[in-house]
Amino acid sequence: MLTMKKNIFKTIVLLTIVPLLFIKCTDHFDELNTNPTGITEEQLDGDYNMIGAYFPQLQQMIYMNYNWGSGKDWTYQIAQNLNADIYSGYMMSPTPFNANVNNLTYSLVDGWNFAAWEYTYAQFMTAALEVKTKAIGDYAHFGAVADILKVTAMHRISNLYGPIIYTEYGKSQTGGQYDSQEEAYNAFFNDLSTAVTTLDDFIINNTGAAPFENFDQFFGGDYKKWIQFANSLRLRLAIHIAKVSPEKAKEEAELAVSAPHGLMLEGIAAVSGKGYTHPLAVISGSWNDVLMGAPIESIMNGYNDPRLSKYFKPVSDQLLIDQGYNYKGIRQGIEIEDKGTYVNHSQLNISVQSPAILMTSAEVNFLLAEAALRGWDVGGIASDFYEAGVMASMDQWGASAGDYLERENTAAPFIDPINPENNVETGSSYLNAVSPKWDEAASVEVKQQKISTQKWLAMFPEGIEAWTEVRRTGYPKIFPIVVNHSGGVIASEHFVRRLNFPPSEREQNPSYSQMVTLLGGPDNGATPMWWDVDE
Repeated sequence: MLTMKKNIFKTIVLLTIVPLLFIKCTDHFDELNTNPTGITEEQLDGDYNMIGAYFPQLQQMIYMNYNWGSGKDWTYQIAQNLNADIYSGYMMSPTPFNANVNNLTYSLVDGWNFAAWEYTYAQFMTAALEVKTKAIGDYAHFGAVADILKVTAMHRISNLYGPIIYTEYGKSQTGGQYDSQEEAYNAFFNDLSTAVTTLDDFIINNTGAAPFENFDQFFGGDYKKWIQFANSLRLRLAIHIAKVSPEKAKEEAELAVSAPHGLMLEGIAAVSGKGYTHPLAVISGSWNDVLMGAPIESIMNGYNDPRLSKYFKPVSDQLLIDQGYNYKGIRQGIEIEDKGTYVNHSQLNISVQSPAILMTSAEVNFLLAEAALRGWDVGGIASDFYEAGVMASMDQWGASAGDYLERENTAAPFIDPINPENNVETGSSYLNAVSPKWDEAASVEVKQQKISTQKWLAMFPEGIEAWTEVRRTGYPKIFPIVVNHSGGVIASEHFVRRLNFPPSEREQNPSYSQMVTLLGGPDNGATPMWWDVDE
């Protein structure tokens, strides 16, 4: 079994010996015009290969699992799994990395948290820049897909760190100037709008053509579905900023709903096929480095949720079975001395063939539910969209909803059968007190909590968006950590709000001080995002 220690050592060796494999945002910009795939122009002639060859890298690097360098599953582990996936409340590791002083106990680890930033710029943005130089004339539609993918990848990076290098990327030897999150979001909206127009024009003028089919790991080359995905991303981003910029949010949401071809109200947007494998299958199923989290156990057990067996595997410990536990999660930020203590808790029910889900039609319905709750013109009422979201998620996972939407169950207490100090008992303010049943007479806040909780359940296992939802709305409620090694920087009840910038940015980018100004607070895990405000 691969261990985290081996993975971190592997990272250090590669960064030392083969630095050109990891082109930092602040290094090697004179080499950006070199094809990162290593394929010559002559080899790429015909069948759109000259531009299409970049797209496996673009699509797979969104989920940090492109087969490059020394491997891939461990890349995802340090880039997303050991931060957002766990901060979201979905998962927890039984492994006490670095003697239990790590991200999970709020001692943020530079050797992990650099990865999402540096690997995205090295392996995603360099390829996107190459596509941009080639996406002219008859190739403009490829550029539109690349822009949709760029927004997909970079809004995730922004929601991990805050300000990003986006509009000025590649324009200087230092990587370009940072955009504030507000500036980045405005650019995202513009890029999505332009991409939709370009693809719609292509569809109108090229009936039945599918030039992207051979390179598409999302929608099989169907540009109509790419447009619906882009519109749905625009709606997601609008909801993200609803508290901090309500007028802009309303405008963008209503434009997304009325845009050509509408929203993604069926199916999922996910990376799959063409050799892609899901990293969580290895990290959970083989390494046992991430298992079920306590908050999702509490909610799904309390709701008697029919998706529970779809998301997680039953426990493998006979002692737990004898105590009546079928599924058991681990609370984040607890004292763990040895991996064997909790390793027999529930694994994720994910195979290597599982698609890497980035958006679902269920989420789109919940976005519409919140938009309607805010009084925006999105063509329906909150209750209808809410119920449609629940049913879409049940259908996606092959679960029988039964009377789920009539249930008034609330979250169940969390019991740690190994250490009762980690229990979250009945009456705790951290237990989620809303049920699946919609109540039209409830307050706006209760309705928001219902929408956010069901949306969070439906987005599993996509931790970055789930963590965004938790930070943005405060729902569902996540249990605070018990052991806090932040040195007083991050309050246990405040939770981690973002990741630190990588050391390379602090040490090598002369624009770093500008970034801190744009961030609006210290470069640590306690500083909230621009959109992370109270209404």
